[in-house]
This record gives sequence, C-alpha cells and structure tokens, in this order.
Amino acid sequence: MSASLQSGSATSAVFHWFAGRGWWARSGMAVLAGGLMTAGHPPVGLPWALFLGVPVIVLLVATAETGRAAAWIGWAAAFGYFVTGLHWIGHAFVVDADRFGWLMPLGVIAFPAGLGLFWAAAFWLARRLWRRGLVDGTVVLILVWTAAEYARGHVLTGFPWGLPGYVWVDTPPMQMAAWVGPWGVTFLTLLVTASPVLAFVGRRVSVLGPAFGLLLGASLWITGSAQIPDRIEFAPDAPVIRLVQPNAPQALKWQPGYREQFYERALEATAAEPDPALGPPDVIIWPEASVYFVPAANPDEVRRIADAANGATVFLGALHGEQTSTGPRWNNSMVTILPDGRLGPRYDKYHLVPFGEYMPMKPVMDALGLSQFGVQGDMEAGSGPETLTIGDLPPVRPLVCYEAIFPGEIATDLRPAWMVQPTNDAWFGSGAGPLQHYAQARIRTIEQGVPIVRAANTGISAVVDAYGREVVSAPLNNFSYIDAELPVVRAETIYSRFGDWTALFLIALSWLTYVLARFIGRRY
Repeated sequence: MSASLQSGSATSAVFHWFAGRGWWARSGMAVLAGGLMTAGHPPVGLPWALFLGVPVIVLLVATAETGRAAAWIGWAAAFGYFVTGLHWIGHAFVVDADRFGWLMPLGVIAFPAGLGLFWAAAFWLARRLWRRGLVDGTVVLILVWTAAEYARGHVLTGFPWGLPGYVWVDTPPMQMAAWVGPWGVTFLTLLVTASPVLAFVGRRVSVLGPAFGLLLGASLWITGSAQIPDRIEFAPDAPVIRLVQPNAPQALKWQPGYREQFYERALEATAAEPDPALGPPDVIIWPEASVYFVPAANPDEVRRIADAANGATVFLGALHGEQTSTGPRWNNSMVTILPDGRLGPRYDKYHLVPFGEYMPMKPVMDALGLSQFGVQGDMEAGSGPETLTIGDLPPVRPLVCYEAIFPGEIATDLRPAWMVQPTNDAWFGSGAGPLQHYAQARIRTIEQGVPIVRAANTGISAVVDAYGREVVSAPLNNFSYIDAELPVVRAETIYSRFGDWTALFLIALSWLTYVLARFIGRRY
C-alpha cells in the first residue's frame, strides 16, 4: 500500500485489511465484485449492486503495490463481470451440440477472458498514474476505465454489450444518454458508484465523498425524470404496426417440415383480424431470417405474403442471394414487400457478427486450419447505415439484430422517424441474452430520440417510445402477434447530433473541474 494513501489515518485499517489479503483472496474478491456488478443488468436488474462492486474494485486497485498487480485485479474483475453477464453465449453452442458443443469453452470462458484485457490495460495505466491520494487515484481510474469500455466498443469491430451505464435502463438517469450517450452515462455511473470509497479520505471516516456521489446521483435522477413526459404520445396519423412473433426454436427452425410449419404460422399471424380499436395495420414486420427461401427468387411466395398482409407493407427478415463474377453473394437482409406484391427497397445488414456471419481474417484462419471455429460460408456486409423511405410510411432506420448494440452507428444523413429491428434471439435461450439485447434496443431510443419497433423470432417483440418506455410487447417463447400505433419521434437529441463527442466533452469538463479544484487548494 502506498504510504501517500492513508498512512497514519483513522481509516487506514480498511486499506491495511485489503492490502493484507493474499493473492488468491484479492483475486477472488475482484472476480466476485465484477460478478456483483452484473446484477445491475437484466435479468436481475439491481443497479444498486454497483455501489458494492465498484468500491471493492477501487480499493483493490488502491492497495495494489504495482501496475502489474493492478492489471491482474482489472482482469479478474472483468472476468467476473463478463463470465456472468455473457454466460448466455453458451446456449448458441448447444443448438447443434454434436458439431459445436466442444467449442462452448471458447464462448463462455475464453471470450470473457479476452474482454478482460481491456480492463487490465486500463487498471495498469491507472496505477501507474496514481501519484497522490485516494481522490486523485479514483478519478484517474474512472477516466481510464471509461476509456477501456469505449475501446471495447470499437476495437476489432467492437462489442459494446453490457456497458456499466446500462444498469439504469429502467430508471430516470438513463435519460442522460440523450445528452452524453452510453459512454457518458458509463462515466457518470462509475463516478457515482465509486463515491462510497471516498468515505475513507482523511484521518476520519468522512461523509463528504459519499455525499458528493449522492448529490450527483440525485441530480441525474431528477434531471432524467424531468425529461420524461407523463404519457406516451402518438401522432393523429400514426401508422399501425403489427409485429409477428412465430416462436421457432433455433434447433428446429430450418428442419424440413418444421420450417414450413413456422412459415405458415407467420402467414396466419399476418392475416389475422386487426385490433378493432386500431384498425388494419399499415406495416407488418417479421423477424430476422423468417423464411427458408430467397424472396427475390420466389415471386409466388412473395405474393402469398402480400395477399395475407391485405394491403399492408411487409418488412421481412430474409437472406438475399445473388450470383456474382466471384461466386454467390449472401446478405442478411430486411426485404420489403409492397401491397401490390412487388419487392420494395431492401436493407442489407452491414455490421456482421464475427465467427457467426463471417470469418475474420479468413485466409489466415484457413491457413491455420481454424475455419471450423466459425461459419461455413461468409456473408457479405451491406453498404452501411441507411434510412429507407417506403411509400407513405415515415422514414425508417433498419437495424438487423446485432446492429442495435452499436450506438455510434445509428445516425444517418436522413434522420428517421422510427427504427425497426428484426432479430432472432432464439440462439441465446430465454434468459439474460434476449433480455439484455432488448434493454440495449430501448437505450438506442433514448440516445436518438427515435422510437423502435422490434420483431423477434422467440421474443421479446415490442414497440418502444422515444424515451425507452414500452408501449406493448409479446413475452418470450410465445407464438403471437401484436398491433400498436407508432409513437412520435422527439426533437433531435444532443447525442444524435454530436455523437460520442458529447461524452468526450463531459469527461474533459470533469477533468478540468478537478484540476482547477486542486489548483485553488482543495486538497484531499
């Protein structure tokens, strides 16, 4: 333990206790603290768990003797966080267990271990920069911790799943994402939840640090609450949306006999009587990869779908295939079917899932004989983010499944009036995976000020307003369809206009405030 931290103070017993634990005990505490942070996310949904997990992690770093020891604490905490938060990935390997079951340790152990390297690097740097007291070190740690989460969301195509700031999805503080985005909310979350540690500043236990955290947290809560209208709003001419949830288990989805059954089930839901209070739907949305055929090559089936829709436009998740000079080209697409049975505009998913929809560094993987770790055939990425205009419908931004987790890739030149997410979460069971995916889709609405309509094969299908509030939803693992009006779009948010620069400004302003406070003599 650094003598500059707490030597001789009344609160030094806490630091001596943490510093006096052995390697295994400290490692175990880091893993448990990281796992405790996971309880803030669905399905548990207790954001207050971070007030226990984060302070323990900060104290472990504060009492680390070297940068290497701090890096190990960071890795262990991250491993606890990701191995518990991403355990649902293992379900994908048992869908076809005979072929892929042996790969499960890569998803549930190796992947969280790899993600832990981001926290390890950040904690190493924080400890190297930790030159003064506890306040200095805590501020530095939170800054580099936020930077590590930003890097995780961008490096190697990025994986910004389960950011610490997402724990507020069901509470008013999440509304701050409209101003500072998910990275800014993550920074504020770590700052607030680390504040209990600051009780150990000075020679006696102090309430000033925790009081600062309480004041900041209360301010975020009050500010967020003030942004939310009393009721969900709809335009007088709002289109009526129907979401089709066929509930096709992934293990049976493409099996002959079953695939036709699930297709007929979706047609049945499409043709069902409308809600008398709403009238006939204007657009009907099917989930990702809803059909076993290529729509462009099967005009008769396209006509069947259009007839079932009875005048509504259909958004259909489907594979699209074309023969090119270099061979077949496959896209994971959202195809539109117009009321007259013609195919309308098509959106091709452009942010593909590594190892699931394409093989990263394929020539290298082939040369090493590692192609069996991923898909058998690569899909092609689309041209990029796009807002579609289809008939009289408001401009819509499609997000096919995985794309909804990337906050910085939503905005387009033409601002949409709504987002649509056809998805298939059947790969990931009925627990944390689908619930977390749905929560992140809701957060996109807050950031952009744009409602989202989500059609999921096994659920959760839902209509969500521009403040992240659920209008209507279909539960997991149920065959159903739901009708709802499209909520109104909000005025352009600060985050939708300036993107991640808003978080950078917040962090820079916080750092400047801290430096100025020290400069005028407020030493802790």
